[in-house]
Amino acid sequence: MMIELRSDTFTVPTPEMLQAMMQAKVGDDVFEEDETITALEEKTAALFGMEAGLFCPSGTMTNQIAIKCHTNPMEEVICDAGAHIYQYEGGGIAFNSAASVRLLSGKYGILNAVQIAEAINPDNVHYPKTTLVALENTSNKGGGSYYELKSIQEIAQVCKQHSLRLHLDGARVFNALTASGDKPSAYGACFDSISVCLSKGLGAPVGSVLVGSKATIYKARRIRKVLGGGMRQAGFLAAAGIYALDNHVSLLQADHYRAATLGKALENCSFVQQVLPVKTNIVIFELKPTYLAEKCISDLAEKGIKATIFGKQHIRFVTHFQFTDENLEQTVAVLKGLK
Repeated sequence: MMIELRSDTFTVPTPEMLQAMMQAKVGDDVFEEDETITALEEKTAALFGMEAGLFCPSGTMTNQIAIKCHTNPMEEVICDAGAHIYQYEGGGIAFNSAASVRLLSGKYGILNAVQIAEAINPDNVHYPKTTLVALENTSNKGGGSYYELKSIQEIAQVCKQHSLRLHLDGARVFNALTASGDKPSAYGACFDSISVCLSKGLGAPVGSVLVGSKATIYKARRIRKVLGGGMRQAGFLAAAGIYALDNHVSLLQADHYRAATLGKALENCSFVQQVLPVKTNIVIFELKPTYLAEKCISDLAEKGIKATIFGKQHIRFVTHFQFTDENLEQTVAVLKGLK
């Protein structure tokens, strides 16, 4: 059996999660009558100290809905140059919101308050109106780096001073919270909206929840309908999300340990140029010029390991709860044998 390290999206439901899904009570969610979806939305919102939530098929949809909620055409979103909302959502900001994007260069994908303050456009007809700041936690392109709460609070203060909205792409938000020890409610006090992904490290098969104020979620529900995200008896999927929140958050620490172990092993490999700091469950490493990324991926596959090319001469591993200690030992052994 192949060892899966391409992404934490490759996890499959456990027998216990499947049992919870099959026992779900469902209704028509477009009519707001699926009680399992309602329970997931209320549970997630409460965790973050927010007023309401909206279940969507994907994190891309929750992000794009949030951007649409917080901006108008000809306005501008500030984000990191490597942000998922810019790099990997198909040009959705332009297509869905007709908004401009101001790209900043964060340290491993992490922005700071000074950068953001300096990027806010003056009130001038020549410039798009700066309306929204979007952060990503953890940063995928940044190798799983995460924001310290103090930094988030400083950014939130800048946004408040300039009447900007603040959104969090929480693709791996519980990885960030696990690493930092912060409470979800501390994030809720800073952001106007948070996209909480359930289908990565938490291991649910589908879905993200957008949380925010009642007014924001009311508007978001209408946008979700327009985007085709109004599902019917989707409580079966929501039940997986509830199970993940209740049972899988505690497993993330082990994912981080295994990622750190991989990072240390890679630092001792002769074919590796450098390894990005390993903070959570993502490991990105750069190969030396003599070992092409395509060849490395092929060699790993021949040894039973699936990985992802992540830019020129870069490879990405992502650990998850179905990447076991036995898999870790096998992978380290393979890495030591590559030349």
